[in-house]
Amino acid sequence: MTGLTIPYAEATLADVGTSLLAALGVAGEVDRFGLAATPRACVFLVDGLGWVQLQRHADAAPFLASLAGRPIPAGFPATTVASLSSLGTGLASGEHGLTGYTSYVDDVDAVVNWLAWKSVGAGEDLRDRLVPEVLQPRPTVWERASAAGITTTLCMFDNFAASGLTRAALRGGRWGGTLTEGDAVARTIEASNLGFRSLVYVYVSALDLVGHMRGPDTEAWREQLAVVDRLAERLAAGLPPETTLVVTADHGMVHVPEDAKLDADALPALRDGVAALAGEPRARYVHCVDGAGTDVLQRWRELLGEQWWVGTRDDAIGTGLFGPSIDGAAARRIGDVVAVSLGSAAVVERRRLPRLAAMPGQHGSVTDEELLVPLLVSRRDG
Repeated sequence: MTGLTIPYAEATLADVGTSLLAALGVAGEVDRFGLAATPRACVFLVDGLGWVQLQRHADAAPFLASLAGRPIPAGFPATTVASLSSLGTGLASGEHGLTGYTSYVDDVDAVVNWLAWKSVGAGEDLRDRLVPEVLQPRPTVWERASAAGITTTLCMFDNFAASGLTRAALRGGRWGGTLTEGDAVARTIEASNLGFRSLVYVYVSALDLVGHMRGPDTEAWREQLAVVDRLAERLAAGLPPETTLVVTADHGMVHVPEDAKLDADALPALRDGVAALAGEPRARYVHCVDGAGTDVLQRWRELLGEQWWVGTRDDAIGTGLFGPSIDGAAARRIGDVVAVSLGSAAVVERRRLPRLAAMPGQHGSVTDEELLVPLLVSRRDG
């Protein structure tokens, strides 16, 4: 298991929401970050803002760089679905069950894209067959806040309102739909003034998009980081007194060169004996044809080499990659073989998923660039 970072040896992104609930005075919640008691809190989630990239480009984000903060692990896999679900539930991926960008789900005999809540390829909307509130039934942080009498608002793009992921992991509180990033700041400030105690979640995604399409550490990425920095500064200045602002993220990102991409659609050795390929390019779940698991494991190990950790489902669970405990449904979604990139490589599907395969920016694995996200705290005194 050399080189495989286990993300749950310390407090993680899953502890952010529960720590804020504790700081807001909700009984039974645990604060693992030592946050001061507060009547109002705001979580600003910047999709794709890795700690390593932020430190590398601190000059482009002077306000964020000025905040007190520390790196925390996002969890595994380091990807939006798993991370937002961990933030929203306070659970690791092994418990909330949303185990990656895509998962093979035996109930529908299909690989499911959890961001879209649709089957990969056929594009079938699965919200009626995989009911989000049933698939992830545990109370969310936002539901727990509302139940405690805290005025809770989610400020996200309006087209996310009824998405499967929102219903599964971000449900609860009032909807504060947003149109643009500037609108998100205004809506968040407005929502933070509601009630005697308030909790507001605000999400922006453009930095992630630029990182995927142009690459992290590019000039385009730096320019978008500067926009995020300005948004954070405006938000901090506009929030009501005695509000705790936490800026965090769901994952970082690495650059994957074209010559480091292995195409599973063109290499029979990566497809032989494979019933379904899920996960994402840097954190693959391989579901095998009955009886083929041992052969698939050996071929993947030989072909991927030392820059990958490749093991069985039991190996991966045993390392603690998915947290301290594992739900039965989550375990089935992990795959018979798990492959985690420790270098710059990725396993893509150029024919089946050409847009994802073409992206220079990728994430999902356990390198510091992907796994570590910022926990930055700003507090306006009364």
